[in-house]
Amino acid sequence: MNINEKSIVILGSTGSVGTQTAEVADHFGVRVKALAAFGNVKLLEEQIRRFSPTVCAVVNEDAAKSLTVSVADTNCKIVSGYESVCNIAADTSCDIVFNSISGKNGLLPTIYALRAGKTLALANKESMVCAGDIVNETAKKHGGKILPVDSEHCAIHQCLNNGEKREVKRILLTASGGPFFGYTKEQLENVTLSDALAHPTWNMGKKITVDSASLANKGLEIIEAMKLFDVSLDEIEVIIHRQSIIHSMVEYKDNSVIAQLGVPDMRYPAKYALTYPDRVDGVVKPIDFTSLRSLTFAKPDKDVFTMLPLAEFAAQKGGVMPCVYNASNEIAAGLFLKEKIRFTDIPRLVSAVVNNYKNIENPTLDDILSCDKDARDLTMDLYDRKAW
Repeated sequence: MNINEKSIVILGSTGSVGTQTAEVADHFGVRVKALAAFGNVKLLEEQIRRFSPTVCAVVNEDAAKSLTVSVADTNCKIVSGYESVCNIAADTSCDIVFNSISGKNGLLPTIYALRAGKTLALANKESMVCAGDIVNETAKKHGGKILPVDSEHCAIHQCLNNGEKREVKRILLTASGGPFFGYTKEQLENVTLSDALAHPTWNMGKKITVDSASLANKGLEIIEAMKLFDVSLDEIEVIIHRQSIIHSMVEYKDNSVIAQLGVPDMRYPAKYALTYPDRVDGVVKPIDFTSLRSLTFAKPDKDVFTMLPLAEFAAQKGGVMPCVYNASNEIAAGLFLKEKIRFTDIPRLVSAVVNNYKNIENPTLDDILSCDKDARDLTMDLYDRKAW
């Protein structure tokens, strides 16, 4: 199928990845059949007028009412509520559903899309972190397909095409190290929100930028990789690569390493998912190798950035613990973004929750959703009581 004959749905269309996915769709003339977002009325109106979707789901009901008035002269139907986002993921006739919703709210749309047998371009890592086994089982049962859009997992997906799974020795998951690479514990105590949001290589949303600074994002990506590629924790190694040119690597049993390189731009993995399995002309600039002074690598400092070993602990425990880790981190990172806690309070809060939560092995989807709420409530309770 030619790329300009494809049609897509973009969930989380007003976020960082969603807007870049929309740019890629516009570049290639891909039909956008539906949009979904929380409630950025101004940007949604611009996207509706630009792409002429048949339906747009808006989680916030007041925003949905306002948008309905704003686009009354178009043929786009506005629906409201979180359930409408899930329904769009399942019911809209399209070739690919792009799920770029932020956080745990992306989980149910992932499930709905895969139950409908869709090809899912997944930029919502929390789907795999919280319920990876259920997501994989749903895809297998209903004939759905998952294409990873996180830059690292898109890279791993490409590198794995160079050998058999039985030949893989380990996955080398790269990380920029964030703005605080090389900091001591004492230095981290005094960092500010503006410091944390000053990412050295990527332009992302605020929450994921904070997660990158704490290395929580890399912890989540470890769990995501385990579920996406059916590998153990021991088969994944995180490597700090400050330049963000190598997006990840796969080492095979013969000790050869396959790496995927590119400039740090989320439009590339969005394009790769949209055009897969074909490769077409790029939407981002090529690497100028002559301008690269060096490519450096280092081990992460797990004694300073404790969100990373805490994620590994949750991954080892399995069950609902990855979901608990994610839920508690979402609350703690949110408190930091509101400047209610210090940066170093994030791992303190999350650790207090994860280390004291009773695990449930082989959880159902209802178990996961219940534990997600419990972990959020517990994190807020600890914050309110200053008991971390």
